[in-house]
Order: sequence, then C-alpha cells, then structure tokens
Amino acid sequence: MVADRGIADEQSPRRLLHTETVYSGRIWDVVQDRFQLSDGEDPLVRDYITHPGAVAILAMDDDGRVLLINQYRRPVRMKLWEIPAGLLDVDGEDFVAAAARELAEEADLQAASWHVLTDLFLSPGSSREELRIYLARGLTPVPEDERHVREHEEAEIETAWVELDDAVQAVLDGRLHSPSAIAGVLAAHAARANDFADLRPGDAPWPEHHSRHGSWPVGPDL
Repeated sequence: MVADRGIADEQSPRRLLHTETVYSGRIWDVVQDRFQLSDGEDPLVRDYITHPGAVAILAMDDDGRVLLINQYRRPVRMKLWEIPAGLLDVDGEDFVAAAARELAEEADLQAASWHVLTDLFLSPGSSREELRIYLARGLTPVPEDERHVREHEEAEIETAWVELDDAVQAVLDGRLHSPSAIAGVLAAHAARANDFADLRPGDAPWPEHHSRHGSWPVGPDL
C-alpha cells in the first residue's frame, strides 16, 4: 500500500499501434488511437479530443478577495461565474506569460506575483486538455490605452470581487459550476491556511503538459 503522501499521478505510455485524426476542428481535433495495455492483450480503440492546453488565473486583491468573471457559455446555454482563462494557442509562449496575457485581456489587470495553485486534466476520459491554475497577486490595472478590445462572448464579461470564504460557500451550495473556478477557489482556500507558503512558484515545471513529453511512438517499442 502506498503511503498517503506518496500518492502521485505518473506517466504511463502504452504500445501505440495506430493513430489517426478522425475529425479536424477550428481549435481542437478528435484523434483515434489503437493501442495495447500490455503485450499479448487485444488492442483497444479510444477516441479523444486533442487540445493545446489552457491556463486560468485566480486573481486575489490585497484584501483577500478573488475576482470572478461572468461569461456566456454556448454548450451549456448558461452564463457562468468563472475566473480568467485562455488557451495555450501561441506557439512557444511561456505558461506564465500566457496567463498574464489572459488576465490582462479578460480582466484589465496585471500581477506582480505568480504562484501555481493546481494542475489538472479537465476530462481525462475524453480529452487531452491540461489546465494550470495560477494565483495572481500584487494587482494593478492595465493602463487604459493598452487595454484589449473584447469581442463576441468576451464583450459581455461582467466582473465581481468576492470574499474567498463566500466563493467557497458558492461552490458548496452548487452555485458555481466552472471547473477552473471551483478548483482555483478550493485550492486557494486550502493554501491560505499556511499563508500560501506551500505553493509552487509560477515557473514551476509542468511535465504533464503534452508539449513536455511529445507523442508516444507507433510500433513495437515504447
């Protein structure tokens, strides 16, 4: 039995026999893999969504309040209270730089301090999407003449500064449904108990992001 503090997810490449893109979309594709769990076993076939990955930001002001943004999400036909977030869709862009860009674009804020709250896969049974959530502090507004012009759904964004404890209660009451907001709020609440001293720095390695290990080879060798 593994000790509690020894529990950790790990990379586990398996023998990939064939892979192909069965649908190509504007942002992500659907890939079909044929693979074996171990030698001698019958092949399995799984379809999943490829994804560039994403970053999200829990922005916290000097009073300990967190920023939530309200945005319409077409697949669920709802306006959700979320935290600023965006795709890692700029080739070679540093993860923290991407987070800073999204914070500026969606909230008109810049931050002096960056830490990692948590990393997660949003739906690992059907999607490759990796998400890193940052805690951003030391906030200042983006100058008016440098602000991003928001379009489409982002043009409707509304913002609210919420006490962290109130945000936690909204999660427990079932009033928040965004996975990035829920994970960020609960992680920040847990980290606050030790004054955020246990958080990783903003530039901490992210080995789970697919860009860090590439694609598994096709053929007899792993």
